[in-house]
Amino acid sequence: MTRYDLIIVGAGPSGLSAAIEAAKKGLSVIVFDENEKPGGQLFKQIHKFFGSKEHRAKVRGFVIGRQLLDEADEAGVKVVLNATVIGLYQDKEVVVKIGEEVRHYKGNAVVIATGAAENMVTFPGWTLPGVIGAGAAQTMMNLHGVLPGKKVLMLGSGNVGLVVSFQLEQCGCEVVALVDAAPRVGGYGVHAAKVARTGVPFYLSHTIVKAEGEEYVTGVTIAEVDGSFKFIPGTEKHFDVDTICLAVGLSPMSQLLKMAGCKMEDNPKRGGQVPICDEHGRTSIPGILVAGDVSGIEEASSAMIEGRMAGLVAAEYLGYMEKEELDTALVSLDSALDGLRQGMFAPKNRGKLVEKTEEGIDISKSLLKNGYVSDDEIERYPGVTHKKGVHPVIECTQNIPCNPCQDACKKGCISIGDNITSLPIVVDGSECINCGMCVANCSGQAIFLVDEDCGDGTATVTLPYEFLPLPEVGTKGKGLGRDGKVVCDAEVVEVKSLKAFDKTNLLTMRVPKEYAMKARFFKAV
Repeated sequence: MTRYDLIIVGAGPSGLSAAIEAAKKGLSVIVFDENEKPGGQLFKQIHKFFGSKEHRAKVRGFVIGRQLLDEADEAGVKVVLNATVIGLYQDKEVVVKIGEEVRHYKGNAVVIATGAAENMVTFPGWTLPGVIGAGAAQTMMNLHGVLPGKKVLMLGSGNVGLVVSFQLEQCGCEVVALVDAAPRVGGYGVHAAKVARTGVPFYLSHTIVKAEGEEYVTGVTIAEVDGSFKFIPGTEKHFDVDTICLAVGLSPMSQLLKMAGCKMEDNPKRGGQVPICDEHGRTSIPGILVAGDVSGIEEASSAMIEGRMAGLVAAEYLGYMEKEELDTALVSLDSALDGLRQGMFAPKNRGKLVEKTEEGIDISKSLLKNGYVSDDEIERYPGVTHKKGVHPVIECTQNIPCNPCQDACKKGCISIGDNITSLPIVVDGSECINCGMCVANCSGQAIFLVDEDCGDGTATVTLPYEFLPLPEVGTKGKGLGRDGKVVCDAEVVEVKSLKAFDKTNLLTMRVPKEYAMKARFFKAV
């Protein structure tokens, strides 16, 4: 039996983060993962992360994955792939199936970072080819370059459903509708808004009646539901699709912890059956720790911090660092994690309807129901300003932990302040130099540079654009509103693609000046 100081199950963001911290303290560390490639969900995530610099904000998920792998390699962490852990027993014995061989390992400490599995819902036709999970769609698109389908209906308006809907469009799919049985959008408003302005309709308080087709999906019928989630007769709607994508939540993969004898609980707020653990990942069995979604569903940024905590706690447990040193490190990590757990989407607010921002501003009812802020609501938010010449218009309308825009503007035009969840403001007296860094760095694609009056009856709107092929200067098309509907004629007058923008192109379109505060997307015709 091979022995290591620390055995980690799962080479995702939390597992790798735990391995790096432990190895830096001198522990011998091995990480097992059942997949062909390490990194977990990170290499599927092509969008930019939220948070602050310490949370790796404005960095794309797959880049963070590469960074973690490099750090793990440099620290001497051994990562074993195609290795399925089939047992975790008392005394921290780990049984692993590698190829056709079953091997036994002994850890002085163990970190379980197995993540979560996608939930499914059943309806007539749900087993037809063409019904897939959102994670499967991401794997096909972003890891293997395979188009999941041509016409897709998305079920689920949480962050996963919103992000994957946008990525489906980026890879050339047509998302015909985004559907959710809940009465309001579940994910970040900025994610919903960037989907809505491309023309995807939202159907809240709706769900799938049936998938259609004999050998594979050829269509889908949805219907409105009442407060008891029962179908309302006469509200059926049909869509011709070849793919139905399900983003209906995640469940922690906590089976190994139950096998080991850890105390467990059923906790819907944390995603299902999870281990009872303290705030730093210690379970009821000394030396067995948890990190990431296995202990409660959160974002990857939180998982990485939890992993770092678990790695350091393991190091202290095994005598590789003093308790005082651990306590000092945990204070900093606790603060970083607490920052991500603030705002409207904090764990304490899960399932609640938050009606006002921290600043006392009414939340957009249209955003929650339709996926976009209506024209008569947008002016209430502090980032939406009117100035002469080019200036930022920040359509960030919810308190989420994110501040890259403040760091991006070297002229100090944008401020969030010390509270990372505050709504951004445009600083009075500041002068925008039209560099575009705020537009490119906004993880929610919610910032636009607007010149409301160019002096000839037109205005210009600079927007983030992550679709290919890029329109050329002079391309004529239509300006789409926040609801994705055509509002005016538009012409591309500039396209910027700089290394500093990290693959977020800046497209500037000229529109009639009366549409300067309404046109938010460009569509070539």
